[in-house]
Amino acid sequence: MFAVYKRDLRAYFTSPLGYVFIAAFLIITNLIFFVTNLLTGANALVNVYSIILYILIIVVPVLTMRTFSEDYKQKTDQLLLTAPVKASGIVLGKFLAAYTVYFIALVFTILYVIIVAAVGDVNMGAVVGNYIALLAVAAVYIAIGCFISSLTENQLVAAIATLGVFIALFLMDYAYSLVNVDWIKGVLYWLSIFRRFNTFRLGVFSVADFFYYVSIAAAFIFLTVRVLEKKRWS
Repeated sequence: MFAVYKRDLRAYFTSPLGYVFIAAFLIITNLIFFVTNLLTGANALVNVYSIILYILIIVVPVLTMRTFSEDYKQKTDQLLLTAPVKASGIVLGKFLAAYTVYFIALVFTILYVIIVAAVGDVNMGAVVGNYIALLAVAAVYIAIGCFISSLTENQLVAAIATLGVFIALFLMDYAYSLVNVDWIKGVLYWLSIFRRFNTFRLGVFSVADFFYYVSIAAAFIFLTVRVLEKKRWS
């Protein structure tokens, strides 16, 4: 697993992809921070964290589109599949490489906390809870992106399909506010990635919602392992 992780992490930074992802992420978050905090003089870090959820809809498909698709296209997947590495090790290595790139980008946003703390009060408990939630939510996004990438050798198709899934999840969340039937609202809430984040946004750390994110990420990692195992034995 560690060898796959190092290989893929190095690939992100020996090509423009890793830099493009981090730059795009930070340009958008910096703009949001400037508009919601610096321009207004308000302490609105929570707004930045909430908007990051929607930023990931756009940038994660770019981050994950090559995880498996590039190997399929270049036929290097055969080397991975015949190597003495379990399919789970390959998937986790690739997932963690993409996750590390996201983590690096997210670390830069700690500067926002330092700036706000320098001129006012910051609820550090809420800030830490929001960062934990952002890491958990990103695990879901990236796991979904890796799974879709494992289904096709075309990176563009992988990116568009991942974006389509994320938009569908967003629309599902939007539908929650339009439905008045209790059991349908319950189903939509259970499926909603975005609505569960509201608990963290309010400064309350929800163990149930955190483990929901972890479970969904684990489910898509498992599905990706199954796809890879099928290819190994086909």
